[in-house]
Amino acid sequence: MKVAVASKGREMENEVSEVFGRSPYFIFAEVEEKEIKKTEVIENESLEQRGGVGISAARLVAENGAEAVITGNIGPRAFSVLKQFNIEVYSKGKCKSVKEALEEFIDGRLERII
Repeated sequence: MKVAVASKGREMENEVSEVFGRSPYFIFAEVEEKEIKKTEVIENESLEQRGGVGISAARLVAENGAEAVITGNIGPRAFSVLKQFNIEVYSKGKCKSVKEALEEFIDGRLERII
């Protein structure tokens, strides 16, 4: 399963972004058999747009094959786009780092946003 995490930086130790659409980066992780097999960092190029950043970010995530997203907050339009692509959205909860959020996701301890 490919999971995208909204991140403030390019590293697994960076904090999960509080906002989806204006997240500077997305870290994509390939999760297989409860392990992170590979990661890829993609910069959110829609960050400077005046409007529609959530929708653009959701498209970016979908185009890169994510099946799930972990973020702080997400707007209704971005959520709707992800839902159209059958991408599950999870709250980062109390997790600080991207690595911690992915570990919590793998262990089934993150809350799915419905």
